[in-house]
Amino acid sequence: MYQPDSLNLEALDPLLDRTALDGRTQLIPVLLQAQQLYGHLPEAVMARISERLHVPLAEIQSVTDFYSMLYDQPMGTTIIRVCTSPRCQQAGGEDVLRVLCDYLQIRPGETTPDGRYTIEEVPCLCLCDMAPAALVGEKPVGWIDPTAAEEILNFPQPLPLGHVGGEPRWKTARCGTMTPTDLEAYRESGGFQGLRKTLLDFTPAQVITEIKYSGLVGRGGAAFPTGLKWQYTAHASDPVRFLVCNGDESEPGTFKDRVLMEGDPFLVLEGMIIAGYAIGAGRGYIYVRGEYPRAQDILNTAISIARQSGYLGNDILGSGFDFEIELRSGAGAYVCGEETALFESIEGKRGYPRLKPPYPTTEGLFGKPTVINNVETLAAAAWIMSNGADLYRSVGTEKSPGSKLFCLSGDVMQPGVYESPFGISLRELLEIAGGPIGELQTVLLGGAAGAFIRPDQLSLSMSFEGLQEHGLSLGSGVVMAINHQHDLRQTLLSLARFFAHESCGKCYPCQLGTQRQLEIMEKVAEGSATERDMDALRDVGYTMTNASICGLGSTAATAILSALNLWPELFTQHGGDLRGI
Repeated sequence: MYQPDSLNLEALDPLLDRTALDGRTQLIPVLLQAQQLYGHLPEAVMARISERLHVPLAEIQSVTDFYSMLYDQPMGTTIIRVCTSPRCQQAGGEDVLRVLCDYLQIRPGETTPDGRYTIEEVPCLCLCDMAPAALVGEKPVGWIDPTAAEEILNFPQPLPLGHVGGEPRWKTARCGTMTPTDLEAYRESGGFQGLRKTLLDFTPAQVITEIKYSGLVGRGGAAFPTGLKWQYTAHASDPVRFLVCNGDESEPGTFKDRVLMEGDPFLVLEGMIIAGYAIGAGRGYIYVRGEYPRAQDILNTAISIARQSGYLGNDILGSGFDFEIELRSGAGAYVCGEETALFESIEGKRGYPRLKPPYPTTEGLFGKPTVINNVETLAAAAWIMSNGADLYRSVGTEKSPGSKLFCLSGDVMQPGVYESPFGISLRELLEIAGGPIGELQTVLLGGAAGAFIRPDQLSLSMSFEGLQEHGLSLGSGVVMAINHQHDLRQTLLSLARFFAHESCGKCYPCQLGTQRQLEIMEKVAEGSATERDMDALRDVGYTMTNASICGLGSTAATAILSALNLWPELFTQHGGDLRGI
C-alpha cells in the first residue's frame, strides 16, 4: 500500500488506460480500485482520475462523500465493520463493538496508532442468521463471542454459507451441496438446461409468455409482475436495452440473495442471460453491495468461467444471441437498492432516486429501456424456463404461485434461508426452523420496512394476498422472531438509527423525518417520551410515508408505527427494564 506522503500517481495509469474511454460510467469502479492501491483517496489521486475520466473534481469529491465505503482520509490497513442493526443489536453487537474498541484502545471511527486497524459501527451486514457479525477486512465473521476480541481479529475459518432448508428446494437445491463455481457439477444437476431450451426452442416473445403464465412477481419487495416488466421493455422503441440484476441486498433481516450469489452463482447468471434474451438486451449488469466481497469474488469467477465456456459473449450456444455481464460493486449506500438510485450509481453518480415517471422500462440505465430484477427473481426465472411454468404453479396459492425464500432469524432454533411454497402459515414456517426459542414476544415481518405482529397471529398465510388482508407486507421475506428476553425499545431504536443513517438526503420528508424519528426513539429508549412525542412520531411517520420520493422514506416509519399501534404503553412508560411488554 502506498503511503500518503509518497504517492506514486503513475501507478494509476494502467487502471485509467483501461477505463478512460468509458468516462464517468467507470468512476466508482476506478475509485474503489484506486482506494485499494493507496489505502484511501487523496485529493491528488482524485485529481488524476478527474483529468483522465473528464469528471469535475468537485463531483468526484461529492461522490466520495456520499458512499460510506469511500474514504478521503487515511484508514487502517484492515477496516473492522461491526454490525449493530436490529438482530446483531439483540445478539450483542454493541458489546462486540465496545470490547474491540477497548482491546485496540480506540473509539468507533478511529484508527490504531500503528495504522493496522480502523473500527466502524455499520448498518446491517445481512449476516442476521449468524449474529452478532462483523466484516474484518473482506472476511465475514459471525456468531461472535463478544468477550473474545483477539479471536475476532484472527477468525480462523471462512464463515459458512449458512443454513438452507425447506421444501421444495427448487432455487436452493445446490446451495451448500456443491462448490459454487464448479461448472460441471452445475450442469450435471440440470444447470443451463433452461438457457439451452430458451435459446433453441423459444422466441423472446414466447419466453415472456411463459414467465407471465407462471405468475412470477418480483422478489425484492415490490412484487411487480416479472413477465409484464419484461414485455414493456421488449416493446420499447429504442433498440438498445439493458438488463440489471439487483444484488444490493441491505435490508435488515434479509440474506437470501447472499445465499444464492454465494451458493449458486451460475443460476443467477442463467436467469440474467434468459432475461436479456427475452427483452433484446446485449448487456447485463449485476450490482452487488460493497459489504458482500465474498459474493463478488464468487460471481466474478463464475462470470469468467461462463464466458470461457460459451455461455456469455458472442453467439451463445450457437443461437446467434450475444450477451455480456459486468459486475458492479456498491460502495456503501442502502438507498442504492432502489432501482433508479442503483442506475445513478452505475452511471458514476451519487445514488439519488429519480422521480417517476419515466419508468425504467422506457428510460432506465443510461437513459435506455431497462429491466431490473432482484437476484431471487432471476433465479426463479431460470428455474421456470428449465422446468416449466405448470410445475411452478403446482405449489403456492392461486394469487401467489410458486415458492419463496424466507429469511428466518432471531430467536429460532435454526436461523437460515427456507424455501417454502407461498401460503405456508407463519407457525409452520417457524416450526421448520425448529420453533421459537423462549416465549415469543413478537415477529417482525418484511424487514426494517415491514411491521411487527402479535404472537397470536401465527396462523397468518405467508402469501401476498394472505398478508395484505391484515394490512401487512411480505416484503423481501424477512421473518425475525423476538422473544421476551429483549427490550423491544432497543430494537426500535436500532431501526430508527438505520433509517436516519441511510437516508440519502435528496428529499426533506425523509431527510428530516428520519432524524426526527430517531430523536423521539432515543427518548423512548431512555424512558422520557411523552404523549406529545407520540403525536409527533405519528405525524412524522405519516409525512414520510406520503411525501418521500422513494421507498426508503415511504417505509421508514412502518415498523415503528406498527409497534406503536400494538404496544402504545411501551413508548411512554418511564424507566425500568421493559423486556416482555
